[in-house]
Amino acid sequence: MILSDSRILEEIQKGTIVIEPFDRADLGSNSYDVHLGKYLAMYNDTLLDARKHNQITHFEIPEEGYVLQPNVLYLGVTLEYTETHAHVPFLEGKSSTGRLGIDIHATAGKGDVGFCNTWTLEISCVQPVRIYAGMPIGQLIYFPVEGEVINKYNNKEGAKYNVRNIKPVESMMWKNKF
Repeated sequence: MILSDSRILEEIQKGTIVIEPFDRADLGSNSYDVHLGKYLAMYNDTLLDARKHNQITHFEIPEEGYVLQPNVLYLGVTLEYTETHAHVPFLEGKSSTGRLGIDIHATAGKGDVGFCNTWTLEISCVQPVRIYAGMPIGQLIYFPVEGEVINKYNNKEGAKYNVRNIKPVESMMWKNKF
């Protein structure tokens, strides 16, 4: 079951869902539109290593936009900071974004109960496309959780993405033991 617009508003009132900034115009019938923040990042190396801390370089999207290139992984970030204390949030691309050939996440569309942060986006495209800070980039949908959540993400020991940020965050896979 997906939360409707009225249920999302109820949960915001209760404080179990937080969206900052919140604009009622961005609330759809069962989702909330999120926007591209002003920062992008790219990995410094072309060969990435899952056991290594792969460094990134951040840059600001200029006023005139930025042209994404195919076969390049860009890390973006949502303008919106969110908290989800009683639901599982899913981030999906908007159909208008997809119709421009833009994917906003490779695998990380599901958040965890207790996730409190902006969303890092794994952006790729199929042909060159100009993007802009503040453009609608995706939508959040919320699913209720069955049962008590014992280990919320924001209280989880070793959670790798708990530091509040306004810039995209690189992979922290290297912190895993394997």
